[in-house]
Amino acid sequence: MEQKKRNILIIGGAGFIGSHLCFELVKQHNVICVDNFSTSTIENIAPLLENANFKFIKHDITEPLDLESYVELAPMKVPYVGIHEIYNLACPTSPKQYNAFPIDTLLANSHGTKNALDIAVKYKAKILHFSTSAVYGEPLEQGPFPETYWGYIDPLGPRSPYNEGKRFAETMVTQYRNAFGIDAKIVRIFNTYGPRMRLTDGRMIPDFISQALKNEPIGIYGTEKDISTFCYITDMIEGITRVMRSSEQGPINLGSSESLPVVDIARLVIKLAESSSDIVLEDPLPYSAKQGIPDITIAKERLGWFPVVSPEEGLTATIEYMRGSRSVSMDEVKL
Repeated sequence: MEQKKRNILIIGGAGFIGSHLCFELVKQHNVICVDNFSTSTIENIAPLLENANFKFIKHDITEPLDLESYVELAPMKVPYVGIHEIYNLACPTSPKQYNAFPIDTLLANSHGTKNALDIAVKYKAKILHFSTSAVYGEPLEQGPFPETYWGYIDPLGPRSPYNEGKRFAETMVTQYRNAFGIDAKIVRIFNTYGPRMRLTDGRMIPDFISQALKNEPIGIYGTEKDISTFCYITDMIEGITRVMRSSEQGPINLGSSESLPVVDIARLVIKLAESSSDIVLEDPLPYSAKQGIPDITIAKERLGWFPVVSPEEGLTATIEYMRGSRSVSMDEVKL
């Protein structure tokens, strides 16, 4: 008889999406969170550290991980009941970090993915690998990306450690599934936002909010015609957990299929933050890329999933969280 509480390993669990996943899954299961804080923060998981069903291990997944060597995991009886599910999110994801952590990014997608897969093989665990819309590259024509599109990517450009790293990781996940018969799944995550994103993350929404809260000009690196999609974190977590519960192996696109002008999102942030910021159009950055739109037909038809949180609702919650985070940071500086 299957035990009621499952042992779940979340690699990269102190990051933005990973921490939300920890909070959701620890409600009913034992969660082991692994992170090395290269681009994440302990504050994201601090409220869980006193939870008996939650254990944190500081570890760089580019090195092999022997879960049975950690005495703090004894209550979870890993040597006897094993690991049931693995979520592999470990990888720097901020655009401004592509140049800051190129080797780390490549190793996370190669060595890190292999080490996660080896754990899945050892315990015959389900594993869900987090890939990205970046595997498609920039859109060459109008229309959403279906999972069958192979992509068009510069293998040597500034974004290549992330884009090509993620493509390689998908190949490794697929070949491990074929070679070892494990239940290995792939999701391709499109632009997601919400609380626990860092104000200095370098992504669009944190940048807009940070600038709006300081009444500084909001910089848009492009034109008024640029579009993107915006999926709120609670919708994303629901999609992720549905994929894990399903028999689908993927890859499956998860994100909002509603494309919105970036300038309209900037205006909405200004309005909701009650800011006096202006919008300034600037030249695209070297590591920036035009955003693609996901075709989420598979997620809708096979998982019954689609985003339901409106941009206004999601941005309101995100702004309030980041306003509080900014206040804490300013208080710390004063001390």
